[in-house]
Amino acid sequence: MRNLLLLSALTGAMALSACGESPQDKVGIRSDKPAQAGTGVTVFTDQGWTAGDKASWSNHLKARANYGMNDHQRSPK
Repeated sequence: MRNLLLLSALTGAMALSACGESPQDKVGIRSDKPAQAGTGVTVFTDQGWTAGDKASWSNHLKARANYGMNDHQRSPK
């Protein structure tokens, strides 16, 4: 009986500890910068795009959506 009570208490404690929420104030990505600001790493920078230029950013996104991900434009007619 005592073992059953101890086992149920431990199971309950483990179940309740899994429901806890970890704090989300850790420093991760800097979300205060706009997306067109870039990362500052030249490996991730596409040719013809300048960091901080919103028009260049939107043009590259449009081109990527049309030529890279649109299967209807890529399929043979």
